[in-house]
Parts: sequence; structure tokens; C-alpha cells
Amino acid sequence: MELIQENPDLSAYLAADEVIDHDHPLVRQTAARLAGQAEDSYAYARLAFEFVRDTVPHSQDSGDPRVTWRASDVLEQGTGICYAKSHALAALLRAEDIPTALCYQRLGDGGGRTVVHGLVAVRFNGAWHRQDPRGNKPGVDAQFSLNGERLAFPVDPKSNELDYPVLYAKPHPAVLGALRGAADRPHLWQTLPTEL
Repeated sequence: MELIQENPDLSAYLAADEVIDHDHPLVRQTAARLAGQAEDSYAYARLAFEFVRDTVPHSQDSGDPRVTWRASDVLEQGTGICYAKSHALAALLRAEDIPTALCYQRLGDGGGRTVVHGLVAVRFNGAWHRQDPRGNKPGVDAQFSLNGERLAFPVDPKSNELDYPVLYAKPHPAVLGALRGAADRPHLWQTLPTEL
């Protein structure tokens, strides 16, 4: 699949905003701590990915009812669903000048409907590489990789699943609207976007 930048200006994928707030002190502090352990930008990107994947539990897996959407809130509260965790990872990567996009899949939820799943793409060596910081559990083994995707969920086109090819500089409005409008995670689960 060819990934398509929504914005041709690469600097858009380094920008801070209300959601990917990599200018926030907590994001900066976390990025600096991780950068101190990395010998180069590749190692930093892997460390940041593993940090978000492994130390910020997916709220559905942990049973946490809180809904986070701003990167700094995800890091502060230590919880989030796929979208929120992607926002946190994007902020950490952009804090160290690594172009990072938000991207999405449409997946089956096991109950007959589809839901939009969020992940990121990082740019290295002139190419985009998708990464999924959702969090591993039995049956899910996402890994940081620049040599072939190791995502949490491969799509099954026969089940009406698909990879959206667009790389967004900011969260898709449907995703952000669902996060901001949810009273708690059970409510969010009823209002997740089913497609973009």
C-alpha cells in the first residue's frame, strides 16, 4: 500500500498543537529522558514506541474508564485507547524532530460491526513506516520495525477491513470528536467511528 501525505509539507508532521502537544513540559521531560538512553534517532524512535506501548496501558485492556486524548494527558494519567496512545507517541517523536503522522485502519470488532483503529507512521530514510503502539496482549504482538510492518492487527479485506492510506498531520475530526465527546470509556465504545 502506498501511504499518502495529506499535507505535502513535511513540517506539518513535526508541528505541535492542542492534541500533539510536544511543547508541554511533561512531554519534553519524557522525551529528554528517553533520548538520553538512545544512541541515535532510530534507537530513540524504538524506545519511544516501546515506552508508549508498554507503560501506558490500553484502557480497554486495563478496565480504566478514563478517556484521554491530549498527548500530555495520556502520559500524565497513564492510560488511553489506540488513538490517545498514538497521539502520545507522535508527540514524543515530534519532540525529537522525527516526522510522525497519524493513520488509521478499519477493523472488525468481533461483534459484526467495524471500528476505526489508530496508529502512527514515522519517516526515516525518505519513507513512511507504520507503527502500532496499542499495547500487546495475548494474540497481539506489535513491534517497532522499519523493515516490514509488525502491526497489532493485519486487515482482512474479506471481512470489510482496510488500511486507510492517508497520513494525517492532525487527528481525524471523527476520531477527535469521539474522544472529546465521551463521558467515559464505556460511552466512547458506543460512539467510536465506524469509518472515516
